[in-house]
Amino acid sequence: MIGVLNTKGSSGFGGSVDDQALVPISVAQQRLFGARTPDGNGWLVSSISISVPDANNIDYVTAQIQTLLRDRHRLPVDGSEDDFNIFDQASLLSTLTTVTSLLTLFLGAVAAISLLVGGIGIMNIMLVSVSERTREIGLRKAVGARGRDILLQFVVEALVLSTAGGMIGLAIGSSIPIIITLTGLLDAPVTWTTMLIAVGFAMAVGLFFGIYPARRAAQLNPIEALRHE
Repeated sequence: MIGVLNTKGSSGFGGSVDDQALVPISVAQQRLFGARTPDGNGWLVSSISISVPDANNIDYVTAQIQTLLRDRHRLPVDGSEDDFNIFDQASLLSTLTTVTSLLTLFLGAVAAISLLVGGIGIMNIMLVSVSERTREIGLRKAVGARGRDILLQFVVEALVLSTAGGMIGLAIGSSIPIIITLTGLLDAPVTWTTMLIAVGFAMAVGLFFGIYPARRAAQLNPIEALRHE
């Protein structure tokens, strides 16, 4: 039978299945690969793919295959001298999940360090701002501004600063997966939920690290602030 299979795309491992050609096993053994058994009376098979209708039977089928191969290869039943390997999608998925989890933890640690450094930068900028605007704070308090008004002012400034930085980072970060998706190499969608979480974290960092400078500004003595040079 000669024909063309339906398009399936990438299988995730070993490239696209659309680039594969299927031939009779006898043709592959005798004309393409020519791998004979050690005694020269047969042909070797490098791999066999088996489909199990029910995923719950994978372990049972695997055990049956191991038993059969050990019997055919005259190997000990305890598996100590197995000359074959059996892989299933479940084990591959488990390995992939482990690798993905490790990468997620690593990227999370990098992101946490970046947030910490950014938060410290925001706090330093706000402390410098409070120091340079001491007379302004004293004047505002002298004309009736309360401590919570000064606190709110600097908290809002910290939030605006962190939100602006978060928006710039979001624009750069989201452009990379969009470009990758447009090239067709990988599907890397950017969702609204992800963008909102990113901006939310940036605002939370600005709020957390902006509280101390804001409280310091709110607690300034108006008389001492007006004397500040």
